[in-house]
Amino acid sequence: MEQRRLGGSGLSVSRLGLGTMTWGRDTDQHDAREQLTAFAAAGGTLLDTAAGYGDGESERLIGTLLDTAVPRADLVIATKAGISRSSSQQVVDVSRKALLDQLDDSLDRLDLDYVDLWQVHDWSNAVPLEETLGALEYAVTSGRARYVGVSNYAGWQTAAAAVHQRAVAGAQAPLVSTQVEYSLVQRGIEREVLPAAQRLGLGVLAWSPLGRGVLTGKYRSGTPADSRAATAHLAPFVDRYLDGASAKIVDAVCTAADGLDALPLEVALAWVRDRPGVTSAIVGARTAAQLRDVLGTDDLDLPPEIRAALDEVSAVPIGYPENRSVTPPR
Repeated sequence: MEQRRLGGSGLSVSRLGLGTMTWGRDTDQHDAREQLTAFAAAGGTLLDTAAGYGDGESERLIGTLLDTAVPRADLVIATKAGISRSSSQQVVDVSRKALLDQLDDSLDRLDLDYVDLWQVHDWSNAVPLEETLGALEYAVTSGRARYVGVSNYAGWQTAAAAVHQRAVAGAQAPLVSTQVEYSLVQRGIEREVLPAAQRLGLGVLAWSPLGRGVLTGKYRSGTPADSRAATAHLAPFVDRYLDGASAKIVDAVCTAADGLDALPLEVALAWVRDRPGVTSAIVGARTAAQLRDVLGTDDLDLPPEIRAALDEVSAVPIGYPENRSVTPPR
């Protein structure tokens, strides 16, 4: 599998990453082991998790597999902090204390001394940006993390954070990445986040490149009993893209897949994987069989005419001020 530099850093990661949001909850240890070994055997290196995935169960499961299923040295371990749960409600806390406490807990669960990439999971107006970024700096200088990044930041937030880290005298932890949702049914980052990342040297890690599973085509005629949309805790996550606009895009993906003798998920994933600015597309699978279908994408290159057709059917409106050709009234 092709390895790509993450932003302007010297860190290389595989162009497909393995997401573990469901590990420890919907994906058990047996399936997780099979997925990880298949991923590594295909040349995959980027393993993505978060302190908030399954209240830490994802990290805990990964910790049992490192150096037993796959050597830790063969992987780039990425985790995130800043999101937790209290009384079933999601809590975003990116204060220095919360972030560093979560990082220490993550390292305990992963049974590691450091992670390769540590990311702030979300933005919060309740905490000064300087405090949040100071925690990232401390994580690097104390040896707990090798590289740092952000996740789910808007365009101006991404730019503000990246510029701040560059401007601090003696800073040793420049941002190298931003992890954001990106797929044919969610191209919002093209307005501001993607241009900011490219301008400032941040690699883009695309989460949910298969449109939360919708772009596989599995929901075209209903909701399969074994799908994410059939589970109470993940149905709201998927339902967002079970609408008419997304259905048209899914139809176009399926048509392209038929013409290429490929799976719809292969077409959708190849489109994201090779978009300008994208370093890696992070995919999550419930079973090892599903992951093997995903790994088959690595050999698929979309013809220009098919890529152009998919671009057109899924295009997002971009106007002023991103597009200066739209002139406001004076």
